[in-house]
Amino acid sequence: MTAATITAAPTRARRRVLGYLGALAFLTYLDRACLAAIKPAVMDDLHLTMDQMSMVFSAFVLAYGVFEIPTGHWGDRIGRRRVLARIVAWWSTCTIATAGAFSYASLLVIRFLFGAGEAGAFPNATAAIARWFPVTEQGMAQGMLFASAHFGAAVTPLIVGGLLHVVSWRLLLVAFGAFGFIWVCAWWRWFRDDPAAHPDVDAAELALIAADRVAPAPAGTAGPRLLAVLANRSLLLLCLVYAANGYGFYFLITWLPDYLKGFHHFSPLELQLYAGLPLLLSVPADLFGGRLTDALARRYGLRMGRTLVGCIGYILAGAAVVGSTCCTSPVAAVVLFSIGAACSMATLGATWSTCTSIGGATTGTVGAVMNSASQIGAFCSPLVTTFIFKRYGDMTMQIYVIGALYVVAAVAWLFIDARAPALTPRTADPVARQD
Repeated sequence: MTAATITAAPTRARRRVLGYLGALAFLTYLDRACLAAIKPAVMDDLHLTMDQMSMVFSAFVLAYGVFEIPTGHWGDRIGRRRVLARIVAWWSTCTIATAGAFSYASLLVIRFLFGAGEAGAFPNATAAIARWFPVTEQGMAQGMLFASAHFGAAVTPLIVGGLLHVVSWRLLLVAFGAFGFIWVCAWWRWFRDDPAAHPDVDAAELALIAADRVAPAPAGTAGPRLLAVLANRSLLLLCLVYAANGYGFYFLITWLPDYLKGFHHFSPLELQLYAGLPLLLSVPADLFGGRLTDALARRYGLRMGRTLVGCIGYILAGAAVVGSTCCTSPVAAVVLFSIGAACSMATLGATWSTCTSIGGATTGTVGAVMNSASQIGAFCSPLVTTFIFKRYGDMTMQIYVIGALYVVAAVAWLFIDARAPALTPRTADPVARQD
């Protein structure tokens, strides 16, 4: 049975799942980007240097990368309901704990623990999508997930900028952390790992969800052998692609305001607007890219549907980002840079949907491997930014590095095959159009 043969009007419980996961993604980036938004106040209060602040940012990513694969594997073993509840409760606790930082060392330790606790959020959310959505809706669902995340990161500077006039940065972190515990309570009460076990899912929706989907692993079984997973060429190339994406994205949420202020000389008020523009444009780009990759997959098959969006998206991203350095108008430069960043984010629906196709019943582990590669790029990004700034006096060279990495990602997409599972023999493309 395929999704096209489902004729009865199904219930829409999977949309509510997407609502919960979208809220999770929003809170993830709200809490993650908050430190960058309050960076001047924190650096002044704790007497931190630029090097120390870069190490604080990188400590989060280092821990996130180290614990990503174990947490993804854990989710494959015990289910997404328990693991995601633990993740959100942990990072919310660490958000509140950040408010109590009293020195460079204390902030470094708290951010490391923050990264360790948040690790595995997106691989497990992706695995939940793979469990609750048919193949031909997964790009759309991934687009919605990352649109929520990028919207959270985009509005964080505006929210923080407004609230810092009335509350301290410490009280702000306590308030942000409290929202996570509200999410945990609601998620635990409603969500079930198996759609068939949920009372809000009728037979028609269950048939739609199950169409063209890889069967879940039996409860309690081990995840895939890591060496066997790493032997998959498409997964290795996805890791390369996602490392490039992580490198560029982390620049957006760490040092982009400093680049705009130093190179384009924007005022503080203009910075609040333009620093969030790349992520604001990423929201419609995420939605468009997710729907486009599903449409192309239905029309031309999984491989072409995912590869076209990934390859073209990164070509446009590299050209726009590098081209922004040639603009004489500061506003034109930041708009072009933002368009480039949005093009890179439009590929995320294709990237994570390919991950679910490759991972199958062990998407949590496979997604964690890919996301760990992103953290390598994210870890390097602020450190390289600081090195470039000290060497050249500005951050323009970092823009060239980001553009070059996007071109590398575009080339890598040409060799990625979404039909090649990490651990099972290749099967026929289930959503290719029958001619």
